[in-house]
Amino acid sequence: MVDPPPLPRRLSDMATVVGLGSALWALGALALLVTGRAPGLPFATCVAGALLGGVGWGIFRWQRAAARRGSRGAQQGLDD
Repeated sequence: MVDPPPLPRRLSDMATVVGLGSALWALGALALLVTGRAPGLPFATCVAGALLGGVGWGIFRWQRAAARRGSRGAQQGLDD
C-alpha cells in the first residue's frame, strides 16, 4: 500500500487550523447575534467553541515556547 502524500504546511499548521476554527465559531455567534437568535443553545455553543479554541491555541503556543526554551516538562515534537 502506498502512503498518501503529506498535507501542505498551511493545512497541517496547528495555529492556522485552531485559529480558523475559532474564527468560524465566532462568525457563527456573530451571525446569530445579527439575526436576533442570540439567547439560546446555538449561540452558547458558538461562543463556547470560540472561547475553547482560543484557550487551546494559547496552550499550544505556551507549550511551543517552552519546547523552544528547552524546558524539561515541555512536549516534544512540536514543529516551529
